Formats: sequence, C-alpha cells, structure tokens
Amino acid sequence: MTEKLSTEYEQRLLQVKQNYDYIMARIAEAAEKSGRKPEDIKFLAATKTVSYDIINYAISLGLKYIGENKVQELNSKYDDYKLGDCELHLIGHLQTNKVKQIVGKVSMIQSVDSIKLAKEIAKVSSNQGITTDVLIEVNIGREENKTGLNPDMLYELLGEISHFEGIKVRGLMAIPPICAEKTELCKYFEDMHNLFVDISGKTMDNISMDYLSMGMSADYYEAILCGANMVRIGSGLFGARSYT
Repeated sequence: MTEKLSTEYEQRLLQVKQNYDYIMARIAEAAEKSGRKPEDIKFLAATKTVSYDIINYAISLGLKYIGENKVQELNSKYDDYKLGDCELHLIGHLQTNKVKQIVGKVSMIQSVDSIKLAKEIAKVSSNQGITTDVLIEVNIGREENKTGLNPDMLYELLGEISHFEGIKVRGLMAIPPICAEKTELCKYFEDMHNLFVDISGKTMDNISMDYLSMGMSADYYEAILCGANMVRIGSGLFGARSYT
C-alpha cells in the first residue's frame, strides 16, 4: 500500500511538471503573438485545495506567484510554504473582518472591490508601518451573483483610494462571465484592457497600472492575446480538484 501511494504521488508530481512546462510554452506563444516577451506575463498558480507540499514542488519548478482564495486556507498552509522569492497573493473575496489576518503575510490582495475594504486594508497596513499592494476587482460582466466592482464606479473608487496611506493600487483583476463563444469572451477581456490603458494614462497618487490579472485555466491564452499580463491558473497546473 505504501509503495502504491508513493508511486501515485510521484505520478502526481510528474503531471504537475508536465502541466507547468505546457503552460509556460503556451504563455510564451501567446505573449509573442501579442507583441510581448514571455517574461512580460506573470503566471500565478491558483492553489485552492492544493496541499502545501504540491505547492512547494511547483515553486521549485520556477513558479514565482501563488494565490489562495480563502483566508482560512491560506493561514493553515502559511507556515509550510517554502516561498523563497515566490510571491503569495490573496485572489478570493476578502471580508473586512479578516483583513488583519493576512496583511503583512501576502504580497498582494487581488480582490478589492469596495471603499470599505480598501479603507480597512489601508488602516491595518498603516498600523503595521507597511504599504499593501492591491488590485481592484472589476465585475466586467455586471453579474449580480458575482463579486467585483461595477465598472461605472471604478474611477470614483480610485479617486478615493488615491488619498489613503498604507495601500497602493497596482492594477486591475477580473473574472468575465462564462461565454459560449470566444469572440464574446474576448470582448470582456478587451473591455478590461481598455479600462487598464485608460487609467494608465492618468496621474493619481497611490495608483499605478502594473498588472492586468485576467484569464484562468480555460481561457488564459485568449486573455494574454487581449492584453493580460498576469494569468491565474489552477486546474490547468494541478489537475481537476474537488471543492466539496
């Protein structure tokens, strides 16, 4: 039984390695097609439900960014991560009452979608004497059942955050609606890129457009073609996962 488990574990690691190599090749291809270099695109591994040892193995392959969805899961693995120069991000929805649990642990919070949340991050960060990098999550499809800021409210939020200490906006993040056609999907990606470019042309304190985080396992190639410079890939790297 032990030998079988060992073999299954080795096969799992081998599959992660093969997936990693494939994703890196696809990222390079999409980057070049979009007129950029492969190193211009940041590959973040979405690690929800993935054990810390598998995550650490992926980091050993050269992964530079990992992202957890839930604060509780992040904290349960935190002491076992072997991050080295790999950045840890929070990519899932964050409640204001959990901000204190992660500020100072993560390099970036990718899911800021309200003034209330931004204000709490700024306050907790200032109390620790640090500045926390964040992305603004935009609900580009204006879906009622999805988190993220309505695009129409984006500039108002950025204007308010620009006056906060302890927080710095580094870009935008989005999860577009599920689309039957890639042309429809790409329209959402293009809308996000247009917002990103427009904001990049403005001068605001604490606001810079360094990252456009969009595209996941099923659509990261298209997202890169449409201007993404960070993609969040989970099942494409680690395999199908059970969320029950």
